[in-house]
Amino acid sequence: MSIFSGRAFAVRAGLCLAAVAAMTMSMALPSQAADPRQQLHDDFTAATVGKKIAWVPVWLGVLESEWTRVMKENFEDKGIEFVMRDPNFKSDVQLQAVSTLINEKPDILIVQNPTTTLLARELKRAMSEGIKVIQVNMSSNTTTDAYVGVDVPKMGRLLAKEALAVCGGGKGSGKVAILQGEATAAYSLDMTNAATETLEKDPSIKIVSSQPVNWDANKASEVMTNVLQQHPDLCSIISVWGPQTAGAAQAVKNAGLQGKVKIFVGSDGQPADCDMIDQGLYTKNLSYTANLQGEQIVTAALALLQDPRPAGSTHYAFYTTNYWVSGPEDRRYCFTVSK
Repeated sequence: MSIFSGRAFAVRAGLCLAAVAAMTMSMALPSQAADPRQQLHDDFTAATVGKKIAWVPVWLGVLESEWTRVMKENFEDKGIEFVMRDPNFKSDVQLQAVSTLINEKPDILIVQNPTTTLLARELKRAMSEGIKVIQVNMSSNTTTDAYVGVDVPKMGRLLAKEALAVCGGGKGSGKVAILQGEATAAYSLDMTNAATETLEKDPSIKIVSSQPVNWDANKASEVMTNVLQQHPDLCSIISVWGPQTAGAAQAVKNAGLQGKVKIFVGSDGQPADCDMIDQGLYTKNLSYTANLQGEQIVTAALALLQDPRPAGSTHYAFYTTNYWVSGPEDRRYCFTVSK
């Protein structure tokens, strides 16, 4: 064998070995490559496990307790630390709780604003310090990373349209009363404004009262007793929230006008609101079903944890679907309070 033929043989042998190696590598690649489903799960785990979420409601009422239950169950299942502070309807305590939590640097801060201004500055500070912020149902004047809750103006318009259907166009006296919540709370303010604008499009409608009752059934009873004394021919009541309306409904009943004065209520779907429908004390309530809303809060938080953009970069909105409750057949739109 000449030196040239030996070299040719060596080259051919080398090429064969390279080909075999390439085939071996190509056969091995699929088993070594990350499974896409496993990679998705790994990315989710890296973004969520060990993170901290803080929650500050206005207080732990029936609605807020249901949100809290859903959040706690879901976040703890995902390995997320969940802390809650209950200010028990004290604005100064809530502001201090939010300020303290910001200093503790949670990954996400979730708040329910009592007014449009109380927490606005602190929410802005939270985002500037890298904390993502979710506002629930009652927003402030500061836009944050996400809002979860009712499309409040839409809810106001829907309630007003029900009142128009029974009182507008010359039906009855055309007199309508509006029960607000707290006058500077976005939820109450926006719903009242939208309902008022809708009602005023019908010249036969007279809004004879539109007063804040501060979420209080006793105050609502007092207001409605006075309204009925002045306007015994009242056609309809619109109220922005269910529990406060119980007092107004009792005033209507005491005046012997149950069923004659139609009551349309914005509701979080708590059982007492549906009981009032069953008893004929409310005509219809428009429920946003708090347990389903709680799931939306969880979804928003998990999305923000997986979003690599810094705090303040997003403005997500998760609007809750509303459902009319007018009888026992609609009871599914009322949540059940856990024992």
